Amino acid sequence: MIRGTIALGTLLLATFAVRAENVDLSTVPTRNTVQLTIYNSEDLTLVRETRKVSFKPGANPLQFSWANTLIDPTSVELRFLTHKDKLTLLDSTFPHAKPQMVYWNIQSELDGEAMVEITYFTSGISWSADYLCIANPAETDMRLEGFVRVHNNSGEEYEDAQVRLVVGRINLVQKIAELARITPQQVKDMEDNERASFKRPALRKAMEKSAIMAPESRLEEPKQVIKEGLGEYFIYTIEGTETIRNGWSKRMRSLEAPKIPFKIQYRYRPVEYGDQLVRMYLLTNDKDSKLGTTPLPDGVVRVFRENGRDGLSFLVAQPVKYIPIGDKIELNLGPDPEVIFELIKLRTWRDNLWVQLHGASVFRKVGEPSVAIEVNSSVVGWDDHTLYTQRVRNYTKKPIDLEVRRNFPGHVVFRTELPAKNHDYQTVEYTATVQPAEKVNLLYEIIQHQGWLAKQNNIVIEKAVVSP
Repeated sequence: MIRGTIALGTLLLATFAVRAENVDLSTVPTRNTVQLTIYNSEDLTLVRETRKVSFKPGANPLQFSWANTLIDPTSVELRFLTHKDKLTLLDSTFPHAKPQMVYWNIQSELDGEAMVEITYFTSGISWSADYLCIANPAETDMRLEGFVRVHNNSGEEYEDAQVRLVVGRINLVQKIAELARITPQQVKDMEDNERASFKRPALRKAMEKSAIMAPESRLEEPKQVIKEGLGEYFIYTIEGTETIRNGWSKRMRSLEAPKIPFKIQYRYRPVEYGDQLVRMYLLTNDKDSKLGTTPLPDGVVRVFRENGRDGLSFLVAQPVKYIPIGDKIELNLGPDPEVIFELIKLRTWRDNLWVQLHGASVFRKVGEPSVAIEVNSSVVGWDDHTLYTQRVRNYTKKPIDLEVRRNFPGHVVFRTELPAKNHDYQTVEYTATVQPAEKVNLLYEIIQHQGWLAKQNNIVIEKAVVSP
């Protein structure tokens, strides 16, 4: 438990410096406010607390200890929030016999109370996020609730703390600048704690942005996004305050959106979802979806659907990555047994043969006048044709939107009447709508240029009538 004490009367500086352990000290008042800025990527939490302290004119010794905690002693700092012109920090002493303690000697012209702020880094505090989505029976909108669970194993308890989460990576420009002045051999010889000493000033500067604590404030401020330098991160502020006890985990509500519209789409993407048609819930982190005020931290999403009988049907639990403002949230519910998806090969053939006479560099297309495959010639190029139908049967009571992505390596022509487009140079994407109780055959032809005819590695889409 962190303790702070302060002398009741005036004490000479020399006396304090020599025999600090004999000073008659009294307990400092409890914290006025406390704020935790938790940075998971480095297992660091910036703690910022304020206290009202009574000062007497002259030298005032202030004792701060952190026994049995994970506080970094090199990061402990004291500053004055009020009466700055009447208070001066003369020195800081770390007693050899008490390694988890610091004595601050403060020269005061004030006879009364002042607000002081103590900041430090501690380890052992982390957070994780999770979300609960409940769709209505018609699957037209959903309720979304977000939660953050803070895990405290730091050795210290924090009462009525405001919690802020750093999501993303901070660009440690100061660390890079410091390391640039060190020789390679010195960098190699540095211990972990020495390397961290270059990192932490930059972390403190970044984590303190937009976080100055007002002396009498309860720190209820909006969630905020911060971008700096080459790195991008955001600071997510949990509204209100919570008591975070040591050895406990505390779950706090971070977001509540009662009626979010979403879209259902059936997707076939073998690279992403395997060789199966999957059902997706698609929503967007924007204002139109009654979200979009802040990026969403990465976490686990659990999806349910109301069954119309005062109960819930579990659909999926899925991890999601950090979701910036404007980005989509895609939830994979897996295959739907009421939608049958089959790929059927109808027929294959080969044409457009080209030959080369042995010992000659002349190429001829078979079928042209006076050109035939002779004994002294070889086939050097041809086209392979394959006609497919993508058969879809919809046994649900609602129309379904279908999106298919197929990958075709090599020099390929994709010929179809479908609304197709290139997703990338080797992947074609097409869409369709299938009505309830309907069976559709989505026809397309693949032309694979082979041998000498294969000039490049991409897909060309041709709009054409394809007949079975």
